Amino acid sequence: MAVEGGVYRSWGRYPAVGNQRIFRLHDRFAALSISTEVQRVLPYGHGRSYGDVCLNDGGGLLHTRGLDRFIAFDVVTGVLRCEAGVLLAEILDLVVPRGWFLPVTPGTRFVTVGGALANDVHGKNHHLVGTFGCHVRRFELLRSDGERFECSPHESADWFGATIGGLGLTGLVTWVELQLRRIANPWIAGEVVRFHSLEEFAELSRAADGDYEYTVSWIDCAAAVGRGLFMCGNHAPALSAERPQVSHKKLRVPFTPPVSLISGLTLRAFNALYYRKQLAERTTAITHYEPFFYPLDGLLEWNRIYGPRGFLQYQCVVPVEGGLDLLHEVLGQIAASGSGSVLAVLKQFGDIPSPGWLSFPRSGFTLALDFPNYGERTLQLLERLDVIVRTGGGRLYPAKDARMAGDFFRQSYTDWERFSAYVDPQFSSDFWRRVME
Repeated sequence: MAVEGGVYRSWGRYPAVGNQRIFRLHDRFAALSISTEVQRVLPYGHGRSYGDVCLNDGGGLLHTRGLDRFIAFDVVTGVLRCEAGVLLAEILDLVVPRGWFLPVTPGTRFVTVGGALANDVHGKNHHLVGTFGCHVRRFELLRSDGERFECSPHESADWFGATIGGLGLTGLVTWVELQLRRIANPWIAGEVVRFHSLEEFAELSRAADGDYEYTVSWIDCAAAVGRGLFMCGNHAPALSAERPQVSHKKLRVPFTPPVSLISGLTLRAFNALYYRKQLAERTTAITHYEPFFYPLDGLLEWNRIYGPRGFLQYQCVVPVEGGLDLLHEVLGQIAASGSGSVLAVLKQFGDIPSPGWLSFPRSGFTLALDFPNYGERTLQLLERLDVIVRTGGGRLYPAKDARMAGDFFRQSYTDWERFSAYVDPQFSSDFWRRVME
């Protein structure tokens, strides 16, 4: 392992973090030769977690991107085994031309397989297929004492449940075996429907559940009424005509501006224009999978637009029963604050349980928003949202969190004590130390 010092940030660029020792991994067969100068370590993939779940201030990071090899791929059954540092983008490049696709994908493909497992990511099809962990067949876990486990639902099953959604704390995942899903081509047949209230969103979501594999909504959080755009789609069947070539050129935010480019004025203007971007109430189209699943991946380093102080993402899930009232309260607080998010996403989760003990998704409505970091003003707003979500029986997503109170975490993740027994004694994170205080 190559060892160096460095400051590795999370995607939200908040909180600030000091020096961390970086251990670059390249050999999955090697033992974890961790320097005695480092008392605690944490796996670090591609740094796409938003808060402090991927940070280890004053400790070490096991950088896994060097574990980037494909081990086996059965093109007939769609079973793929690869090392934990492989990006979802690299998997798609390999399998889509061969008629396969990821069973679950988050909103960016620049995530490692190990990171997707550790945070048990979810996607637009949660209501039908559950989380990423539901499609993991097995993986290898390497502990700091040198012990290795091959984990599956039937072998070392407790380690399997603790590690999926386990935030990288149970040890180092070296490889993952995943069941892919069959597709006919790289195209998505979809619809976009304008809605004018949260109640209308809920009706659209219920109606689409039986017809569409993928559903998600953009919501205008600057308008307390809960208006937005409902997007749904399916993998397209075999097409008789060739689709046009898709440009894979990406734009890049070239530098970090001195202040956030997202303000109350730009937010309201953008949201009003985006809400009215289509003339009809309902449109249909066949699109390539990249803009459908990964619209933000077309703008590289987009997190820079929030300036040097970064941003905080707030993602919650609230129960279906009474959930719309809770969301109305949340949106009301945001609108009254004059703050808000241009990247506000609303979805209804299904009731398929994850094998992971600390997995975030559960039946209910989930809302995700990005807030420019204005210091105490932003933190106070998020604390007000916490009160609404917590009182209503909801919870927050650790992979997106940078400031949740420990008692809130322990109240909403009731398996935390059971999980704690499986934490590797030499593994820790800023997030874990914060919520265990």
